[in-house]
Amino acid sequence: MYKNKIIGDYGEDLACNYLCRHGYVVIERNYRFSHLEIDIIANFKEKIVFIEVKTRTSDRYGTADEAVNSKKTGNLNRAVCCYLSKNNIFHENIRLDLIAVDIDKIKKVAYIKHYKDIV
Repeated sequence: MYKNKIIGDYGEDLACNYLCRHGYVVIERNYRFSHLEIDIIANFKEKIVFIEVKTRTSDRYGTADEAVNSKKTGNLNRAVCCYLSKNNIFHENIRLDLIAVDIDKIKKVAYIKHYKDIV
């Protein structure tokens, strides 16, 4: 398995644990439609929350929260529309979030930042 995939999966596991501790119910992970992907889909207080997770082990190319650009949010929006359509969900109470996971390998600690309603 590729190193980036392992790190990404680990970041998603940390994000899921974080979400569960904060009252979210994870209903799906890694939803794929064609080339589009939604990392985590969760329910929270009668909302469907679609969550992009970015994980970094170094700030050499920027922090995890700096890795999300307009192209990525556009793809996330398209993936959300596909998910809602495919599952016949007509739900107006949705939100798109970002969870940024920055891992300090030396201190062996992960810093999690949750950005709500990013679009």
